[in-house]
Amino acid sequence: MEAIRPSSDLRNHYSEISRQCHEERNPVIITVNGRGDTVILGLQDYYQMKSELELLRTLAEAENDVVNGRVASMQDTFDDIRSSLLERKSNEV
Repeated sequence: MEAIRPSSDLRNHYSEISRQCHEERNPVIITVNGRGDTVILGLQDYYQMKSELELLRTLAEAENDVVNGRVASMQDTFDDIRSSLLERKSNEV
């Protein structure tokens, strides 16, 4: 569960907010004039959230490809990858 803190706490209690984000692994909502304004979370949690969002976008694109018939057999896909790798290898020599 996220904590809610006033913006003045960023200046006066930053270390405590940082510790809270890292130890409890929950976001802290910062308010300005009583309204939510910003969310603070630990860096590791940010990177994890960003990775998960990217994965969800990739899965949504893949699902869209299936729905719209943009698919190939697994064998064709592996053959294309194999050909591409062999071509790349021959260009390196």
